[in-house]
Amino acid sequence: MSAIQTDTAATSALVLFSGGQDSATCLAWALERYGRVETVGFDYGQRHAVEMQARLAVREGMARVLPAWATRLGPDHVIDLTGFGAIGETAMTTDRAIEVGARGLPSTFVPGRNLVFLTVAAALADRRSLDVLVGGMCETDFSGYPDCRRDTIDAMQSALSLGLDKPVPIETPLMALTKAQTWALADRIGGAELVELIVESSHTCYVGDRAHRHAWGYGCGTCPACELRAAGYEQWVAG
Repeated sequence: MSAIQTDTAATSALVLFSGGQDSATCLAWALERYGRVETVGFDYGQRHAVEMQARLAVREGMARVLPAWATRLGPDHVIDLTGFGAIGETAMTTDRAIEVGARGLPSTFVPGRNLVFLTVAAALADRRSLDVLVGGMCETDFSGYPDCRRDTIDAMQSALSLGLDKPVPIETPLMALTKAQTWALADRIGGAELVELIVESSHTCYVGDRAHRHAWGYGCGTCPACELRAAGYEQWVAG
């Protein structure tokens, strides 16, 4: 495990935290850097409750596997966005096939999801006096979500900074990393214990499968999210 970094210990962060592999890694990354870290999750009418349950398990385990930074982990917040989720009618919120649509976007794409998440998170961070937003958006393993691109995040950062009349930095530590590099980052920060927490407790599978356990964690093994996670894990293990 790396030494505690103190250069930004006086600052604070709000992590957009879904309970998946990427947001779990981002939470560990934030705890390594910031003196106070809070988390926010969004209930937008997901088809299954597994994701929301995973959040609690990962948060609880994080304090255990990163004890040097346990005191930095502050409150968790859950925001009800079910009304927004109902607008999208995507494979993430309704019982429909996971496929690529006419626009070339997957049916799991929830229009504007990250834009809404970041806006709500910025408002919460303002009220909680938290300095930085941290999100797990990633371009390298881009899976068809245009609101994960850094250009989109930069535009949101500018808009939020103007709208709140103060700097609103949005950190995306995984943006240029492959899934294999994301596994490696978790290993660097917390070693085997953090990797095992992510394998056992985080959730990525689009269909909510917790019945099938693989080397990389639980999931159906065939949806796009599972395929990305599995391929990254295998590449990381292979070195």
